[in-house]
Amino acid sequence: MGGLATRVFEPGFFTSGPVHVAIAIGTVVAVVSAVTGVFTVMRGQSFAGHALTDVATAGGSGAFLIGMSPLFGFVGLSAVGAGVLEMIGVQRARGRDLVTGLVLGVAIGLAALFLYLDATTTATSGATQQILFGSIFTTQASTIPVVVAFSAAALGAIAIAYRPLLLSTVSTDIAAARGAPVRAAGLLYMLALSLSVGLSSLAIGTILSTALLIGPPAAALRLTRSAGRALVAACLIGIGATWLGVLLAYDSFYWGASRQALPVSFFIVAIVFAAYLLSGLRVSAGARARAVAVAGAGQSRAAA
Repeated sequence: MGGLATRVFEPGFFTSGPVHVAIAIGTVVAVVSAVTGVFTVMRGQSFAGHALTDVATAGGSGAFLIGMSPLFGFVGLSAVGAGVLEMIGVQRARGRDLVTGLVLGVAIGLAALFLYLDATTTATSGATQQILFGSIFTTQASTIPVVVAFSAAALGAIAIAYRPLLLSTVSTDIAAARGAPVRAAGLLYMLALSLSVGLSSLAIGTILSTALLIGPPAAALRLTRSAGRALVAACLIGIGATWLGVLLAYDSFYWGASRQALPVSFFIVAIVFAAYLLSGLRVSAGARARAVAVAGAGQSRAAA
């Protein structure tokens, strides 16, 4: 077992400060993304989540340009974009998609401008890499309290809006007929979504942030139809993918002679995708088993 552990965990893994920070931030981000993502998938708003990633790109690159932490840009502009998406065209799918497309176009334009200015007018190198693909191993430990605060706000928003949000997710008309505060629940959900996108942008980059937001919840909803169980399963899948991604990224430094670690975001996204594929295989196996059971019961009744 000792020899196996040394092959799995390269020297210094458990004592590395950057690894501790990456695990702490990654775990919190995975939980927030999973909880918010379950409602995102159930409400059919994955496109809105994708649009907010481009809004986060603009915010992070703009914050970097003026010397601020990209995290505040990720979260700040994502919150503005989420408010626009919720206030305009949210009641009907066609209007929602139209506004989402418009916000997406504006965000990409701003992101292109700010990233260009980051690369040409600042002395700091690696701005584009940090914003687009994440920098969880280079994040300072002082960022953890900020991440925890934003995460608490996101989870608190979901907790406050949980019942009306779940009801409106199933049917907006029924929720409105029962007097549920649909608009308030929608605003709280979009706040949580913007915070989730901003936090995941810090962990794995703005381009890949929807992987944690959509992948684990989509896999969880394949495995269970209960919202509560889906929340738990999505959290476990997200945390597992993040921890394993951090481990593989750290170990990859020792894999070749070049001594250069591969991006942690690549491993996390690959693991999330594999988990989604495996969930589909289990669902297919379960469906076949149920079909065989039904056929067997039918044959028994016919024989009787």
